Amino acid sequence: MMGSHAPDPTSPSLPVPVMPERRNDLRNIAIIAHVDHGKTTLVDCMLRESGQFRASQLAGEQILDTNDLERERGITILAKNIAIPYRGVKINIIDTPGHADFGGEVERVLGMADGCLVLVDAAEGPMPQTRFVLGKALAEGLRPIVVINKIDRSDARPHQVVDEVLELFLQLGADDAAADFPYLFASSKEGFATTDPDVPSDTIRPLMDLILKEIPGPMVDIGEPMQMLVTTLDWSDYVGRIAIGRVQAGTIRKGQGVVLLQDNGREEQTKIASVYTFDKLGRQEVHEADAGDIVAVVGLGEVEIGDTICSPQAPRALPRLRVDEPTLRMTFSINSSPLAGREGKYVTSRHLRERLMRELERNVALRVEPIFGTDQFSVSGRGVLHLSVLIETMRRESYELSVGKPEVIFRTNNGQVEEPFETLVVEVPDTQTGPVMEMVGARRGQLLTMAGRGDYTHMTFSIPARGLIGLRTRLLNATQGTAVIHHRFEAYKPREQAIPGRATGVLVSMVAGRVVAFALDTLQQRSELHVAPGDVVYEGMIVGENSRGGDMDVNPTKEKKLTNMRASGSDRNILLKPARRLSLEEALEFIESDELVEITPTQIRLRKILLKETDRRRASRAKAKEA
Repeated sequence: MMGSHAPDPTSPSLPVPVMPERRNDLRNIAIIAHVDHGKTTLVDCMLRESGQFRASQLAGEQILDTNDLERERGITILAKNIAIPYRGVKINIIDTPGHADFGGEVERVLGMADGCLVLVDAAEGPMPQTRFVLGKALAEGLRPIVVINKIDRSDARPHQVVDEVLELFLQLGADDAAADFPYLFASSKEGFATTDPDVPSDTIRPLMDLILKEIPGPMVDIGEPMQMLVTTLDWSDYVGRIAIGRVQAGTIRKGQGVVLLQDNGREEQTKIASVYTFDKLGRQEVHEADAGDIVAVVGLGEVEIGDTICSPQAPRALPRLRVDEPTLRMTFSINSSPLAGREGKYVTSRHLRERLMRELERNVALRVEPIFGTDQFSVSGRGVLHLSVLIETMRRESYELSVGKPEVIFRTNNGQVEEPFETLVVEVPDTQTGPVMEMVGARRGQLLTMAGRGDYTHMTFSIPARGLIGLRTRLLNATQGTAVIHHRFEAYKPREQAIPGRATGVLVSMVAGRVVAFALDTLQQRSELHVAPGDVVYEGMIVGENSRGGDMDVNPTKEKKLTNMRASGSDRNILLKPARRLSLEEALEFIESDELVEITPTQIRLRKILLKETDRRRASRAKAKEA
């Protein structure tokens, strides 16, 4: 039996407490900003300044936007990691999306960073998404550097924007250290950064130097048992799931046995097959990586975002990722139209279920719930764009599906029904403010601020999320495409009264066949057509928008009767207006609750849920009786 005296704390047999230390050879930063304020273009400049790449590797613009949809839309959709060596320091850069609908991508990756570059347009100033991502960054305790970008714009007002950013910091409750932020002026298009907007430079180097000076290296516990939180998932056809995250403590090694701590307290013993660190635009396999590094790990089987990878000797779970709840949902189902199965490869409900469950693995802001008693799924997300990107990706993967009208998600709080409200920012020429005020007001929008900027008026509204559905297209039409529109989630508030829907009806085909120009000639006088001669239609398919309220059943396949009589009036040339082809977002915002968007790899069609006219009339009478 051992003696009762206290052990000597200097005894070599006892473990010495490991004190956290700061790594000065590493910087982890996230680039955050509102959409189209120049994040990805600025990363291009930093890549070129590092001098570590061949000219062919950096050809073109938005080098990190490798996804086809990102290239086509000109926006960042997925957060990405790269590493730039600069003056003996490795700078891990996380490029994040700027659109509010992809806020889930931002929320899950901020924990990997120690600092952030906050980009703000020198003309527009802080916008809704700037407030959203900056609030998340300050909550994570990130050290900010503010970059006033696009100072080469003719309407730039850089010094005034710095004051607006400071005001935003104070509104978000930033402490004194964060509010005393360092800042630079830059033009990512021209490729320079400077401390004085009136004295442009020829290099982005001042920004790189400021990152090394102001962004701290990570505080690490290298001697502690290994811990890592999975924040991103990638996929490879060769090795399966790839878990990406930051090593919080200890050292992660190839071949190391680890415990995977999952949701609901589940534990799985597994082994790390490979470890990769980010190196320039790609990844490099390494034998081990220390705390503070951002790594990609292979061999963990059914790993999920939010899981903790840790040492079996000290299995301690890190706090799981929590992102804001979705505010919008749609009903996904298989394509059940008469034209189903002609183009797509995946057309069954089993295919649809597998694809949606696979999307859940990496899209943390998405929710998928089967609808009881049907083969349909309720899919919830942050907004129409968030869900439409998923739909567009699926159609390019050769899926066929039908999607219902977007609906907001209500909740009950203390017995009161609440709905999501959003902050809507609209910037239009002074002459176009009237239509904007009228349309937003009709959808229960409340004007918060109104200010002039040159020839433009900048308006901020608080509006129910229901009122935003379909509003963007109508605002652009009413202002001849001059309106600049942004919005972000604000809060849940008591439910507003009913919001008016589409004011016009639709033209519904009563027959199946091919569209004929002769039939469209008479229809175009009372409608805006969505089909052109030669298109295939079926009964119940929507072929145009009626100029009046109420639906109209039409025959777009009607041909001219052939006779041996000729007359100058009836033999005139037929001049058709071009068909209005709706984009996916426009189609989702256009439809009403009794309609669907049919999506195939090559076509976007609108249809009624009930295809037969008799069924629709019967349903209408039954609804009228209930009312």
